[in-house]
Amino acid sequence: MTVRYPIPNLPGGAGHCTELLIRRSRFITTSGHAPDTETARAFIDAIRRACPDATHNCWAFAAGPPGDTARVGFSDDGEPHGTAGRPMLTVLLHAPVGETVCVVTRYFGGIKLGTGGLVRAYQQAVRENFETLPLRQRIVPAFLEVVVEYPCVDRLRRLLPAFEAHVEEEHFAVDASFRIALPREHVPAFSAALAEQTDGAALVEACAVPDDDG
Repeated sequence: MTVRYPIPNLPGGAGHCTELLIRRSRFITTSGHAPDTETARAFIDAIRRACPDATHNCWAFAAGPPGDTARVGFSDDGEPHGTAGRPMLTVLLHAPVGETVCVVTRYFGGIKLGTGGLVRAYQQAVRENFETLPLRQRIVPAFLEVVVEYPCVDRLRRLLPAFEAHVEEEHFAVDASFRIALPREHVPAFSAALAEQTDGAALVEACAVPDDDG
């Protein structure tokens, strides 16, 4: 499972816009962050409303890790079948970026491009947009419930920075218990290090991942 990957560094609903002129047709590409299919479709609808006079608003989204096809969609929006949405999706799935939606708004310039020309144009529009797309890292988190004896509390705290971990909650009773968040990829190594530091006395349990905004 991919646990760390780039995603668009854009606030909710915001888009990254670029423009390409091919044989007098304008191809305006707007990309955005799509952590789920509902967000992707809302983004597409917003672009359609903003550009009602466009000849076509073709779109594609891949709302998952790079290359993941579980939550994808695309549309040619009136262009010849297979010349816009599917080629755009191909670019998305081969890019090293996840959770992305793209809309290419075309204003026809009077010169037909042919099916091959349309495929190349829509793919080029997405690729050029991605060249300047701002990115950030998406880190898939894990949450652990950790119980240690009081003499081990400082040892636990000293381990946290090395595993990009932090304490979200703490409770002190007979023993000390902590809810710890850390990147999922670090869980095995963190658990092993904690066991070594506490002579195997620490209790570690995975707990549910709360909803987040991606």
